Amino acid sequence: MRLTTATLCLALLATVSCTHGSNRQEGPASPPSTDLAERGRELAKRFIIADGHIDVPYRLQEKLGPDGEPTEDVSQRTEQGDFDYPRAVEGGLDVAFMSIYVPAELQQKPGAAKALADSLIDMMEKIARKAPEKFAMAHSVEQSRRNTQEGKISFALGIENGAAIEDKLENVAHFHQRGVRYITLTHSKDNLISDASFNTGKRTWNGLSPFGLQVVAEMNRVGIMVDVSHLSDDAIRQAVEVSQTPVIASHSSCRHFTPGFERNISDELIRVVASKGGVVMINFGSGFLSQAANAYELQVRNALQAFADQRGLKDREHPEVKAFMESYLRENPPRYAKVEDVADHIDHVVKLVGIDHVGFGSDFDGVGPTLPIGLKDVSQYPNLFRVLLERGYSEADLEKIASGNVFRVWQRVEAHASGR
Repeated sequence: MRLTTATLCLALLATVSCTHGSNRQEGPASPPSTDLAERGRELAKRFIIADGHIDVPYRLQEKLGPDGEPTEDVSQRTEQGDFDYPRAVEGGLDVAFMSIYVPAELQQKPGAAKALADSLIDMMEKIARKAPEKFAMAHSVEQSRRNTQEGKISFALGIENGAAIEDKLENVAHFHQRGVRYITLTHSKDNLISDASFNTGKRTWNGLSPFGLQVVAEMNRVGIMVDVSHLSDDAIRQAVEVSQTPVIASHSSCRHFTPGFERNISDELIRVVASKGGVVMINFGSGFLSQAANAYELQVRNALQAFADQRGLKDREHPEVKAFMESYLRENPPRYAKVEDVADHIDHVVKLVGIDHVGFGSDFDGVGPTLPIGLKDVSQYPNLFRVLLERGYSEADLEKIASGNVFRVWQRVEAHASGR
């Protein structure tokens, strides 16, 4: 997920009082048990960790140099962002589903959405080629496991916004050939495929469009997982109903903790997804995790909008807007969730539908500085393992959460496409 209006508001927090560099070292709110902390680190190294949603491609796209190349080298430790190779190794991350994010505004520009998706895939392939001892592309579960055995971090690919397909069904097969293994059917606005959760006005399709039904069937046919994050409730129900394979929610937390926030998934829909074998992958953004943080983000967004409207300022980079936000954020400090809140969401899914239907979908590099205390970047998965161990999760449970559940869905989708 890439935040829209909130991106500017909350990115400014990094310049006021909470840069990634300073937050990176924050630990959990309470001192951890030394034994379980060490065991958490050991298990994070031993088990394959697959994260369903990391926004590195667009993070790099936003900062290209004059030569069109990324200005950050994620094969080395970076000052910015939530992901790089050294920190991923520290945290035990093995398989990163890199988000091929297509902004909603490109939906109205013929050819632009597909072109951007292809260029972001090109970028990730080039990064892997330039550091073959560190990174490798992963187009299957088997390839992911082989890369891990060889000591490489896998780049799996998921398109965030089916607008990349445009109005051509054949583009589904095109992106499968390019290595894409899930597609989030829409993003922040309704598109040709599906209604979006963020669209609070009149729904375009009341779920999936007729073309969207064809897209889901084609994804089943070629072997691409259907991702229902960002979809409206009706669209999620319909996607699960019509898909012949289990679906995933690649980066969605539980609406139980954030009533009224449709971007998170309701208890009813968690049961619907699980009933067909699917997996809900928990988003780490504070606004997804706690009602207080969610309300704070809305408060900041509304304050920015009111100030800009009052002065007729459309450019959010205008010095007056920046000065206002810096002052506002100093007077209204951010409210972060904690690593324990992520565990609460995992607990909730497990209590509703069992251990086989939950995973990690962090949204690292997609939610700005809103990440919870104790999970500020990819080096800190062991903190979450430690909390889950404290709550009585077994090693077998942790392995399922870390990658086993999403790998099971991925393999089911592969098997269906190959006729097995």
